[in-house]
Amino acid sequence: MFAPEHIIDRNNVYIMGSGNKVIMMAHGFGCNQTMWRFLIPELPDDYKLVLFDYVGSGAASMAEYSTSKYSSLEGYAQDIVDICKVLDLQNVSFIGHSVSGTIGLLAARAVPDRINALIMICPSPCFLNIDQGYQGGFEKHDLSELIELMDKNYIGWAEYLAPLVTGITERHPVTNELTESFCTTNPISAKNFAKATFFSDHRTILPENTHPVLLLQSDNDALASLSVGQYMEKNTPNSELQVIKGKGHCLHMTHPQDVALHIKRFLEVKCAGE
Repeated sequence: MFAPEHIIDRNNVYIMGSGNKVIMMAHGFGCNQTMWRFLIPELPDDYKLVLFDYVGSGAASMAEYSTSKYSSLEGYAQDIVDICKVLDLQNVSFIGHSVSGTIGLLAARAVPDRINALIMICPSPCFLNIDQGYQGGFEKHDLSELIELMDKNYIGWAEYLAPLVTGITERHPVTNELTESFCTTNPISAKNFAKATFFSDHRTILPENTHPVLLLQSDNDALASLSVGQYMEKNTPNSELQVIKGKGHCLHMTHPQDVALHIKRFLEVKCAGE
């Protein structure tokens, strides 16, 4: 068992508030916990907020990085499980952006007694086009070329991907921040996380869900289309899909008030049923 101090330092854990109910917030690929700052002021103030960075991202410890562990989403889910256990977190409402929706689902399967609800912002269980029954948005060869670009021109890769993610092609603070986050992430851990994110397929675990799930999808997202959200709602028990009119994959940064309204309503309904 890790000492709490070890995990707190390893994952750069930051805790706000002292409520009995907990909201844990998990950033997406290439991001870090600071990007929640737009949403935090809109959340209920009677919750304890737990923020962190995955190992290999943000200000987490690179000394703890393992290429083999973090080559799959299960490795990132273990970070969440470790934090929940060493801090003895209970009654956790988990908010995950993008791939962290899937990572949160994996963590909830591991510690179902600690995580009791999942909120997924622009999630996708698989970014690949599989067949006519499932179109994740990308052909495998296109994603392979994107990964290869990381080796050839890392800054160019960041400058190409950031506007695609935010949906904002012109110069904009959110796009600039995401570009900088991509550029400052260690290239080795970034490439490993990218491969784990874009080439994994976790559709099979959706039907096994046992927690209330709120899916928040943008109506115009180049990374996770509305059809992906509809697929998740259809295949995930106890889930509901809410579509936010907005462009891009980072609704918590570009539309925090709209996101917060749905989260607060979801938490109120969930708590009323407990």
